[in-house]
Amino acid sequence: MTARPIPFRRRALIVTVAASMLVFILWNVPALDFALYPFRLFVTFVHETGHGLAALVTGGQFLGFRVFESGAGLAVTAGGARALILPAGYLGAAAFGATLFYLAHTYQNSKHIAVGLGVLLAVVTLLYTGLLSATFSFVAFFVGLLSAGLLIWLGRRADRDINLLVLNILAIMTGLHAVLDLVALIGNSGASLGDVRNDAAAFSAEVAPILSGGIWAAVWAGIAIALLGAAIYTSVIRRWRRGGSLRL
Repeated sequence: MTARPIPFRRRALIVTVAASMLVFILWNVPALDFALYPFRLFVTFVHETGHGLAALVTGGQFLGFRVFESGAGLAVTAGGARALILPAGYLGAAAFGATLFYLAHTYQNSKHIAVGLGVLLAVVTLLYTGLLSATFSFVAFFVGLLSAGLLIWLGRRADRDINLLVLNILAIMTGLHAVLDLVALIGNSGASLGDVRNDAAAFSAEVAPILSGGIWAAVWAGIAIALLGAAIYTSVIRRWRRGGSLRL
């Protein structure tokens, strides 16, 4: 007698809980910081891409970006609207994480999502961190191509649930990027994903001095929670309550 396969919605919920626990453990156990490091670099990659895309959307130029070994990053842009470029690192990462989570839980073939994300990362890497960019960054180039290669390999070779687990971890880490940085800042942790004070302080100084950089960081963290919460509700909770079918 063969066991009945677990429905996709239930498997996705189990994987989400597992991914959330892994992120929580990695973030709160200093001895496991080495395991968090690759994800930290990936999140910085997404963060700096967010700055660059905001520059392009607002009429500016995205010249390239760098990722440093410490986990910090730097996007090089020209022109565009600073009011949108400065918060786009954290809010762009939040939107990326929320979108990735939503797709992973509404499109059942996580293998296709992993391959598509890998191809997208490869394109961004070649255009904005490699020899074609104005600023060559070895770390960003290496992180981008390695992440792209691993995602494409996972999508082609690994089980769907393994792909779903990896996509969930990436979605949660990037979706809560601003939140994790704010917690690290308040706790004075050395394991920060970046320096939340730079973007938030710059936004306060250049765009909206009515609030301090710390307050703006908290606002961005709240928006990040709201975006990921909306993705969780629309892709998991609402569908679970309604019992609707998920498309393949």
